[in-house]
Amino acid sequence: MEGSNFVDYVKIFCRSGAGGPGASHLRRDKNTAMGGPDGGDGGRGAHIILRGNQQLWTLLHLKYRKHIHADDGEPGSSNLSTGASGKDIILDVPLGTVAKDFATGEILFEITKEGEKRILVKGGRGGLGNYNFKTPTKQTPRHAQPGEPLEEGWKILELKLLADVGLVGFPNAGKSTLLSVVSAAKPEIANYAFTTLVPNLGMVQYKDNKSFVMADLPGIIEGAHEGKGLGHRFLRHIERNSMLLFVIPIDCNDIKAEYEILLNELEQYNPELLHKQRMLVISKCDLADEEILKLVKKELPKKIPHVFISAYKKEGIDKMKEMIWNTLNN
Repeated sequence: MEGSNFVDYVKIFCRSGAGGPGASHLRRDKNTAMGGPDGGDGGRGAHIILRGNQQLWTLLHLKYRKHIHADDGEPGSSNLSTGASGKDIILDVPLGTVAKDFATGEILFEITKEGEKRILVKGGRGGLGNYNFKTPTKQTPRHAQPGEPLEEGWKILELKLLADVGLVGFPNAGKSTLLSVVSAAKPEIANYAFTTLVPNLGMVQYKDNKSFVMADLPGIIEGAHEGKGLGHRFLRHIERNSMLLFVIPIDCNDIKAEYEILLNELEQYNPELLHKQRMLVISKCDLADEEILKLVKKELPKKIPHVFISAYKKEGIDKMKEMIWNTLNN
C-alpha cells in the first residue's frame, strides 16, 4: 500500500433527494365528465448509501469528491401514476469505515461487513396524491401532499483498519522489519524515527494454510493521546485490532518503563483498549548475548506473555506466530 495513496479520513458534503409532490387531479376523459380523484403519489428522493467493500483499503477514491448530490423524486401524475424515485447513490467504502456527523460529532454507524449497506443521508418521502384523501363525505379532494424535503450536511468518514494483530511501539522499534519478515508486505524501513507514516497490512501465513492479518501502525510517542506526533490518526486504528503486540527493542533503556508509557497512551485515548489481548515482543535480540537476555527477562512486566525475536536473523518468529495464533483462537 503506497503511503501517498492511503487516506483514512475524508469530509464530504452530502445532499439527498427531495420527495416528489403528490398529484392533485380529477379523472376526465371522453367517457367521464366528472370523475373522482386519481392523482398519484410522488416518488421518493434518492438516498446516499455507504456499502462495505472488502477489496478497498483506503478512502482515496472519495478524497476529491467533496460534494455529493442525489436526485429528487419525480411528481405524481394522473391515472394514479406514481412518480419515479430518485436513483440512490451508493458509495463503496473499506470495511472498518465509521460515519460521523460533522456538526455534532455523533457516530452514525460503522461498516464492518462485505456488502453491508447503511443510509448516510436519507431521501425525502414522496407526497401522497389526492386519491389518498378520498372519503365517503369528501369524494373529490383537491389537495395533495408536497414531498418531504431533502437532507444535507457535512459528514466525516474515518477508517479504522480491521486487522487481527496490531503492532504497537515507539518509532524505530522494528515493527516494519518484523512485518516484512512474517508477510509479503513491503513497508518502508530505515534507521530513523517515523519511517512509517501510514498503516501497512500484511497477511501472515501460519501452519496448515492458516493465516491472520497483521497491521504495522505508525509509532507512538508520549502524549499521542493528546494529539502529539501522529496522535489520534494513529490511535484509532488500534481500536479494530483483536490483539496488540507491544514491540520494544532490547537495546532500549528500560523495557518495563517503555511498556508502561505505551499502555498509558492507549488507556488515556480509550480505556477499552486495555481489555484487548496483549503480548510483549522483545525485538532486535541479535544485538544481545545470552547473559543479557537472562537479565532482561527478570525485569520484564508481569502478567503479559512475552517472546524474544530477531527479525534480522529470523529467530523466535515461529514461536511468536504460534503464540499469536493460540491467543487469537482461544
